[in-house]
Amino acid sequence: MEITWAQEYFQKTLSVNTIHRAIRRCRLKVYRSKKKPYLNMIQKRRHFLWAKAHLKWTVAKWKTVLWSDESKFEVLFGKLGRHVIRTKEDKDNPSCYQRSVQKPASLMVWGCMSACGMGSLHIWKGTINAERYIQVLEQHMLPSRCRLFQGRPHIFQHDNARPHTASITTSWLRRRRIQVLKWPACSPDLSPIENIWHIIKRKMRQRRPKTVEQLEACIRQEWDNIPIPKLEQLVSSVPRRLQTVVKRRGDASQW
Repeated sequence: MEITWAQEYFQKTLSVNTIHRAIRRCRLKVYRSKKKPYLNMIQKRRHFLWAKAHLKWTVAKWKTVLWSDESKFEVLFGKLGRHVIRTKEDKDNPSCYQRSVQKPASLMVWGCMSACGMGSLHIWKGTINAERYIQVLEQHMLPSRCRLFQGRPHIFQHDNARPHTASITTSWLRRRRIQVLKWPACSPDLSPIENIWHIIKRKMRQRRPKTVEQLEACIRQEWDNIPIPKLEQLVSSVPRRLQTVVKRRGDASQW
């Protein structure tokens, strides 16, 4: 990417080594650009107001939150490469093909966590609706909150996805007398469980499971391997995230 930009900017052919030497002389490094959600003006305003309203919450208060979320994981087939060294006779050898997958196999994963430990993980294929989401809450969220908080006061967090805000879901949560943290739209930058997904997806890129069964096994292993000090660190960072959002007047902070 930096090679293409440099050649277009200087209007001449430059070698990779020349560009890298120039970058080092300027004491620069090439980083992967960070992601941040797009927010329109209304969403920025709500983002800002929500962050400002919760600035007084202490780290101890944030440690009473049970964070939950869904994420999609795909089997990473990758590519064999655009170029191969071969003889003319080897053109039809399968080892010289470039792999391509029209629609990679994938899994949807729901999980929850708190500063004191990882909650249950639920994995399924396909999409989720309100009815299936309630089943996930009954079978996985309720046991997780009992195990993690052991009767202590706590707050449940989930985002504003349709299954979460459906009337039957809201009624179920009300009947169960579960206190829910009001959450601003398009705010993954505020939730520490998003960092957990990033950690696990980075591990998946390293391990590269080749089947759905291997993918599920790897996800569960990495989920169980997240250390409690890491959870405490992520939850303790929430006040700093809020301060950044307020400073940016509601614009999303970088992950």
